[in-house]
Amino acid sequence: MTKLFLILHIIAAIIAIGPVAIAASMFPPVARKVLAAPDEVEQTATLGVLNRICKVYALVALAVPMFGFAAAGVMKVTGQTWVVVSIVLTAIAAVVLAALVLPRQTELLTGKGAGDRAVTVKDTKQLAMFTGIFNLLWVAVTIIMIVRPGSTLGH
Repeated sequence: MTKLFLILHIIAAIIAIGPVAIAASMFPPVARKVLAAPDEVEQTATLGVLNRICKVYALVALAVPMFGFAAAGVMKVTGQTWVVVSIVLTAIAAVVLAALVLPRQTELLTGKGAGDRAVTVKDTKQLAMFTGIFNLLWVAVTIIMIVRPGSTLGH
């Protein structure tokens, strides 16, 4: 059962987190092109697709911690530091995505920022920063999952 949960956890992470990380990273540069040439329909449509990928795969990504908790439970490692740190970083990544990345993508799609002000290139740069933080959090989780500091599961 351990192997099954680990396999499902890893597959879910690859299939769900990868597309969000890539689509979210592609969004700011495309948004800058749209701001520079707002009449270009293809670029605007691309923004919509990238945003949809982020939203759909963010929901699919809920399977990652679900299978992770299942695997950790079967392995009896839920209290180990590396697991707890991974859970905390995953939660922070989810908050960054839900509270900072996706809403700003929506603002750039609609062309209206907070208080109905027009979005600017500065908004795309801020979105790129939040997306980078999201991606770095996942890199840290991946490293922790591989290295497992403090783990007694083989040295």
